[in-house]
Amino acid sequence: MKRELDQWFANEILPHEAALTRYLKRVCPNAADVPDLRQDVYVRIYQSAALERPHLPKAFLFTTARHLLADRLRRGRIVSIDYTQDLESLNVLVDELSPEERLSARQELRRLSDALDALSDDCRDVIWLRRVEGLSQQEAAKRLGMKEGTLESHLSRGVRALAKAVFGSTPFPHAENDQADSMSDSEHG
Repeated sequence: MKRELDQWFANEILPHEAALTRYLKRVCPNAADVPDLRQDVYVRIYQSAALERPHLPKAFLFTTARHLLADRLRRGRIVSIDYTQDLESLNVLVDELSPEERLSARQELRRLSDALDALSDDCRDVIWLRRVEGLSQQEAAKRLGMKEGTLESHLSRGVRALAKAVFGSTPFPHAENDQADSMSDSEHG
């Protein structure tokens, strides 16, 4: 049985090693992780095939690779609860927010929430996928079924609208002062 599995693996999976490596190099944030990822993919395939052979081995190989990458990315974004529980034992002073700062933060969050609700569905979806879920431009465009240029347009419009809602009429509150300062410097210089 094991000999059959080894033969199947050698005939159906290993011939795709070069394509798998290229794929992993293209999508993996750290090229040094590619050999380990490839090995982990092989382990998952082998273990799964021991129970039941996939009907489409090549498709199964790349699907397994994609799922493994997604699992690793998810794990990388998770903060261990142990770290947060140990903060108290560090005896680090934590700045407490004054009631005024807390109120100001709540008001800012409310303005942001209202502005997000006021965006078109496309703008809101693009901002969510790019800024909250952290998808690449290409991934977000593919998921939403739009061209990357269109996605960029929605992102730009949405971010400007959110900045205006949170900061007021100019996206960056100090931009007018900086511009006036640079103009007066050039008059005196």
